[in-house]
Amino acid sequence: MDADDAGGGAGYGYFDHDADVGIVGRGPDLETAFVSAAKAMFALSTDIKTVRDKQRFEIQFEEEDIEIALVRWLNLLLAHAGDRHLALGRFSLRRDGAQWRGEAWGEPWRDGLERGTELKGATLTMLRVARADGGWEARCVVDV
Repeated sequence: MDADDAGGGAGYGYFDHDADVGIVGRGPDLETAFVSAAKAMFALSTDIKTVRDKQRFEIQFEEEDIEIALVRWLNLLLAHAGDRHLALGRFSLRRDGAQWRGEAWGEPWRDGLERGTELKGATLTMLRVARADGGWEARCVVDV
């Protein structure tokens, strides 16, 4: 199943996993692939196109290993969204060496936002971040 949502090689999709869900984020650069992975993950919980940009928060972390950075990015987003009871639909990320700065936009859960799969966390299972098809691909399994 593929759910590409943007042109220019960016987008997201899924891969089969026995118990959980494998997510794939793609983009022309590493940051776009990570943003696409976040979209893939949060699209499991609701239709991200219907989520309004009512609240914004920032995430900052330090990580040199790009694969571990993917898992940290996704889990920090999940933690902040859970703490604030938010559905998230839009993301941005910048990297300067080992320093990562991201933003996420969303809104409190409301009537009209259909709740899909409950997200528990991004895992190290099948974790891979690598160049692919002239861009980047970021993938891991999400515990649901």
